[in-house]
Amino acid sequence: MSFDVLDEHEQGELVQKWLRENAMAIATGIALGLVLIFGWQQWKVHRAGQGAAAAAQYQALTDAVEAKKPDEALKVADSLRKEFPSSTYAVLAALQQADIAIGKNDLATAASALDWARQNAGLDSLKALVDLRSARVKLAQGDADAALKLIDALPKGDYAALAGELRGDALLKLGRTDEARTAYQEALSQVSDAAAQGRGVLQMKLDDLGGPAAAASVAVPPAPSAEKPAS
Repeated sequence: MSFDVLDEHEQGELVQKWLRENAMAIATGIALGLVLIFGWQQWKVHRAGQGAAAAAQYQALTDAVEAKKPDEALKVADSLRKEFPSSTYAVLAALQQADIAIGKNDLATAASALDWARQNAGLDSLKALVDLRSARVKLAQGDADAALKLIDALPKGDYAALAGELRGDALLKLGRTDEARTAYQEALSQVSDAAAQGRGVLQMKLDDLGGPAAAASVAVPPAPSAEKPAS
């Protein structure tokens, strides 16, 4: 007998029977749904708390850096990396560690901190920044080929002026002067503000290379036109 030919009483009995037979499954499903909702809410609260704690530690780190207390800054950075390794703040802390190490001319420690930062950076733009810093360290270590490889792998447009200048430095170190000049020129073209920091350094590097490319930027006054004397 099909369901649509049953009267209301029979339909009610059929529904009640189905509910009795499936009561446990229904109750379990409801309970599971409530647990999932509660768990999701708790997870969000936990994540918010974690984020606030990481932000507070990073603020303490920046305060220590500004106060010129590198040892204190390094301790806070270590704590951030251990307690919140998946947070952006931990990656930024590793960048700070690298900067402090560079200030001490400890390039090996700087490279190690930057390697960790790249492995844990979630944002592509942050990875690009880490690679740029890593390339600078590689160049300081005398490995211009490794530096150039990192720079050439950067997404186009990310930190274009900084990447172009560093690429020119690496090429110059490798003795590829013409390519270095082109890299400096391209980097200079990315700096629109004439008073921007670093523009003067770029121009100086170009001037030091000399050659046709540098001379081309000097305006040559037009020759005076010959006028026909009045008769």
